[in-house]
Amino acid sequence: MKQVEGAITAPKGFKAAGVRCGIKEKGTDLALIYSERQCSVAGVFTTNAFKAASVVRNMERIKIARGRAIVVNSGNANACTGEQGLKDVDYICRFAGELLNVPIDEVYNASTGIIGVRLPMDKIDVGIMDALAELDENGGEAAAQAIMTTDTRPKMTAYEIEISGAPVRIGAICKGAGMICPNMATMLCFVTTDANINPVTFQKCLVSSVDRSLNCLTVDGDMSTNDSVIAFANGASGCSEILEGAPEHRDFEEALAKVCMEMARAIAMDGEGATKYVEIHVVNAETYADAKAAALKVANSPLVKTAIFGEDPNWGRVLCAVGGSGAKVVPENASLSFGDVKIVERGEPVKMDPELARKPMLEKELHITVDLGLGEHSATAFTCDFSYDYVKINAQYHT
Repeated sequence: MKQVEGAITAPKGFKAAGVRCGIKEKGTDLALIYSERQCSVAGVFTTNAFKAASVVRNMERIKIARGRAIVVNSGNANACTGEQGLKDVDYICRFAGELLNVPIDEVYNASTGIIGVRLPMDKIDVGIMDALAELDENGGEAAAQAIMTTDTRPKMTAYEIEISGAPVRIGAICKGAGMICPNMATMLCFVTTDANINPVTFQKCLVSSVDRSLNCLTVDGDMSTNDSVIAFANGASGCSEILEGAPEHRDFEEALAKVCMEMARAIAMDGEGATKYVEIHVVNAETYADAKAAALKVANSPLVKTAIFGEDPNWGRVLCAVGGSGAKVVPENASLSFGDVKIVERGEPVKMDPELARKPMLEKELHITVDLGLGEHSATAFTCDFSYDYVKINAQYHT
């Protein structure tokens, strides 16, 4: 497996564009992703009851599991906009489909931004036409930039593996910095691949990959109305079909998981107001569900996250979060480390100079490991600290 350039246009047969149509005050704000061939489509979406109009339509469309294009806008979530919001999604997909000569049910739509405001359809009309004119095999980065809201940088990656003697590529772009706690935040992630894989197997691969990556990601514990991971596979690589259970299936899923993991880390590193990137590793749990629950409870704890911002090794907050996670815990079996510094050993605090415990907290990247000592299962949560700037950004976001 090797990393390659191009993001979502690294796989054969994909083009993309990112243009400005004036939804946001500045910057590009509409992206178009297009495949020259019909694709198998897989998707994972928010479980929030207040789903954005695009999510509602995409969840209907994903049952067909075929697609050619995705239209994405930033600056407006088109969520909590009632029946008109659904009509606007239908119009976007129909209009883009007509221009691309693609059936409406093969065009997907996604939005991100302010909730409760109607889309400016006149601007989106122009944006779609401009994006069509800009479609390019090197348009992956432009698309990544166009879907950003409070992100400080575009997030993208691509990898190449070999399947049945053919080079197969997987690319991705994503956006997200706040309202991040996916449970399938304003998190959007789009994946493309030129692998030959049927929709059922593709969906299973995506769900498995997301479960251990993007669904282990949290910035602030708030799940969005718009969370979507949509993946297209067009078979243009010429590889043989990836069949469930075959060695190629394992290789493809491993590569897809790596791409999703990289996107999860990129979002956590760019968390709103973040000064530190944090990984919470829970190891030797009785079950995977226990490990994941404990890791996410620590990652979502405001007390833990503010202590990390203050570079305060207040380890009691970590154990408190684990104990309240619902995971099976035997206190006398549990150990805790900050970086490579052991803080608690089998339920007993380790005697040390307080400055030694604080040393890992001074780094820009912190790894916290909780060893439950009960089994063989592990999970990792990806997060960041809470700073003063997080409050400022979200206090002023709407205005």
